Amino acid sequence: MDFTNAISKHRTPFLQNNWLKLYTLLFFGLWIYTFIGTPDYPNWFLENVLTFVAVGVLIFTYRRYQFSDLSYTLIFVYLSLHVYGAMYTYAENPFGYWLQEVTGGERNHYDRIVHFCFGFMLAYPLREVFLKWVGFPRWVSWALPIELALSMGAAYELVEWAVADIFFKEQGASYLGTQGDVWDAQKDIFLAVLGAILATAIVSAGKKVFNIYEEGEKL
Repeated sequence: MDFTNAISKHRTPFLQNNWLKLYTLLFFGLWIYTFIGTPDYPNWFLENVLTFVAVGVLIFTYRRYQFSDLSYTLIFVYLSLHVYGAMYTYAENPFGYWLQEVTGGERNHYDRIVHFCFGFMLAYPLREVFLKWVGFPRWVSWALPIELALSMGAAYELVEWAVADIFFKEQGASYLGTQGDVWDAQKDIFLAVLGAILATAIVSAGKKVFNIYEEGEKL
């Protein structure tokens, strides 16, 4: 079975797409597992609000706008990292503690990993949206994912502030997970932008190395 990317001319329907069926099964299995195993249900629901929105959008827009297999792979990995972090709260994530012990770090860096992956793994699907669905020029499709990593990262930090300081003060500390770092929000935004820049650079370099050209692009 073909593994499609953003410039593939065809898309494999869900019932014939073993990749997409596998990702769907694994993700919903993981999502249910994190719900059953979380020690903090209020935080789980807060952390997963945007996950519910994202999954809903992917489902309800599927018939009209179907991503490539590569984009679905990146989305699957990112959402899996996010829901796993939501299971324990990012600041208390076991993998982050293991990494902290191995590297001798001063904090649990799982939140940093996920913020970086936000930009790194979602830049390609966003570029596919602008390039194939919206029909923006190629240079705009390259630039917008980076700009959105910055603006969406900043918007998310504002949402975190509102949730933690205004609407759900009881969950504030665990939801924010700043771990005493006063520059936590700025670092998170920077990592998201860095991830998007790196992903864009990798795709651009790969196109040149493997002589991959998009429709209308000069050889």
